[in-house]
Amino acid sequence: MLHAPAAPVGKDPAAAYKARLGLWMFSLYLLFYVAFVAINVGWPLLMERTVCCGMNLATVYGFALIVTALFLALVYDALCRARERALSGQADGVKGAK
Repeated sequence: MLHAPAAPVGKDPAAAYKARLGLWMFSLYLLFYVAFVAINVGWPLLMERTVCCGMNLATVYGFALIVTALFLALVYDALCRARERALSGQADGVKGAK
């Protein structure tokens, strides 16, 4: 059975925006993660402190890293979809003007 792509594949007009946004979000997450590693390396006893609901800082920070990654992924998806819609709307408007 032959399978074709669901949509024609072509140049993505939002590719530059997506790349720039992805790099900014990666940098933001990287800083958050580097802080986690720095605390573990520089002040390991700090990670043993109980901070919330009987959990230590290492556990809370670890969960925060996971939740932040998921949140950034959802924000990235929403912003990219919005940009694609805006660009497709501009393209449709240009085609309709001809």
